[in-house]
Amino acid sequence: MKKSSKIFVAGHRGMVGSAIHRKLQELGYNNLVLKTSKELDLTRQSEVEDFFKTEKPEYVFLAAAKVGGIFANNTYRADFIYNNLMIESNIINSSWKFGVKKLLFLGSSCIYPKLAKQPLKEEYLLCDYLEKTNEPYAIAKISGIKLCESYNLQYGTNFISGMPTNLYGPNDNYDLNNSHVLPALLSKFHDAKASSRNEVEVWGSGTPYREFLHVDDLADACYFLMKNYNDNQIVNIGSGKEISIKDLAYLISEIVGFKGKIIFNTEKPDGTPRKLLDVTKLTKLGWSSKISLEDGIKEVYKEYLMRF
Repeated sequence: MKKSSKIFVAGHRGMVGSAIHRKLQELGYNNLVLKTSKELDLTRQSEVEDFFKTEKPEYVFLAAAKVGGIFANNTYRADFIYNNLMIESNIINSSWKFGVKKLLFLGSSCIYPKLAKQPLKEEYLLCDYLEKTNEPYAIAKISGIKLCESYNLQYGTNFISGMPTNLYGPNDNYDLNNSHVLPALLSKFHDAKASSRNEVEVWGSGTPYREFLHVDDLADACYFLMKNYNDNQIVNIGSGKEISIKDLAYLISEIVGFKGKIIFNTEKPDGTPRKLLDVTKLTKLGWSSKISLEDGIKEVYKEYLMRF
């Protein structure tokens, strides 16, 4: 990519897309194409095709998606599969149709089977059953992977796929009904402290392990892959480190300054027992994460305080 290359960042107002947008701006890319959902409905094929026909972007970062935590994924199952299938199908097809040089599709670590061997290697895709609570979202993301793969094989396109682990960072969603575990916990502990409550409930047993990556690290990895990777196989993007939900809760409570009791509600779902990505492939390519979890959460909490 040249600094003057026309680059479309799909989903530039979301947590991931905004991080990619910031990264490209910092590096001096000055021909970025950005559209809000009101300006361009990515679920409508005719609008997306008209946009690509008019703008003719050379490179595409496909970060647009409908995302959420366990509650949202399990409650709005039709919305998650429909919206994500439409968004990725329209953008990937139009990218081929109108001559995009390279596209990066961002999937999710939830594409892997619920009980797959840990850490999760790229080749474990489709080797067993998915986690039921986020199955529609996972199927949509797997479809995006296979779209990229199929267009590459049939039409010779250069569409690559990166699979991020659990993300957090600026512009995260803190709605308790729709957010992921880390921002949900941050919001819960802050609200409890501000309201002088003496206890916080955490969903599940606290025993599952999760890996977390700061979204600015993800943006750096996406740029790295766009510059250096041209293979058809997916690439895991993560920190390679994991923490139990219980330890995460205590870490966040300490950073926030909550002094009360933490209660784990075992009647609520745990989700996948463990979800650690094997990042050997990306590490061998020459990239690794830089922001530690504790430092990242501290920075995120500063941003949270400014927002709320």
